[in-house]
Amino acid sequence: MAELPIAVTMGEPAGISAEITARAWAARGQFDLPPFFVIGDPDWAASGLAGLPVAEITAPRDCEAAFAQGLPVLPLNLHEPARPGTPSVANAAVTLQSIDRAVQLAQSGDVAAIVTNPIQKSVLYDAGFRHPGHTEYLAHLTGAKSPPTMLLSCPDEGDRPGLRVALVTVHLPLSQVPANLSEANIVATARAVAQALPRDFGVTEPRLAIAALNPHSGEAGALGHEELSIIAPAIARLRAEGINAAGPLPADTLFHAAARRNHDCVICMYHDQALIPLKTIDFARGVNITLGLDIVRTSPDHGVALDIAGQGRADPQSLITALIAARDIARNRVAYDAR
Repeated sequence: MAELPIAVTMGEPAGISAEITARAWAARGQFDLPPFFVIGDPDWAASGLAGLPVAEITAPRDCEAAFAQGLPVLPLNLHEPARPGTPSVANAAVTLQSIDRAVQLAQSGDVAAIVTNPIQKSVLYDAGFRHPGHTEYLAHLTGAKSPPTMLLSCPDEGDRPGLRVALVTVHLPLSQVPANLSEANIVATARAVAQALPRDFGVTEPRLAIAALNPHSGEAGALGHEELSIIAPAIARLRAEGINAAGPLPADTLFHAAARRNHDCVICMYHDQALIPLKTIDFARGVNITLGLDIVRTSPDHGVALDIAGQGRADPQSLITALIAARDIARNRVAYDAR
């Protein structure tokens, strides 16, 4: 039986999503990509193809046959033509409709997973969007009962190990991180990762590294108290539940190649503690994976890149890696649930 296709959202029409989606389709044989289609405007999709064909489809079941002929597009017309580098509030509703449709198809079982192209939140806010971001909107659409967890990864390459990181706090000013750290949210993040690693990634005995917040793990309180009062008690709770959690570990020694072989995911206390090492190790192939939804969702780990939109310079590697990750997670979940 053929695998279900993957639905790709349009993202910000004025950004690089048309180009990276088209380039991913053009590289389908080189990377053994799963069949995918984009939910968007056919003219917008064609703008990224540089003369390559678009194949309009009427339903996901048409994707596999169309995939060899052109970039499959499930049509969703923009309100006005996209202008590279210049977002329009007039198209904000269509950007959201593309996400809505992808989620509906995933929940109905018509697609294996969704891959979301980057959105320009400021444009959506101007149009009345009231969710903090993309992930929170997906949680709303899927009816998630608890806040989802952001996990980011980059793949192994030869002898060089990749990296997985998960965030306890996400988009906060650094000055607000200590006040927003709690034993409960560290435990919740680590639990979500410990549950996802076997089901989504095939890691049978997950090993979690819990990062310290302060330099040198706080130097026994001399450089900060959070390790003693918040992080260590969270680790004790996790261990009592049977979760293999080490720490608090100094962040400056967690991310070199030898250290990465000792754990399956690092639980990071704040955004840049996770994103700086990930993007340094493999900027082009970082993938954002959302845990805690009833669907599989991955996304390229970059923005809309308005500064290079329409110039033929966009790198599709992160989207390609996100497509491969979505396929692999969907396969792993089927196998895991069958067992």
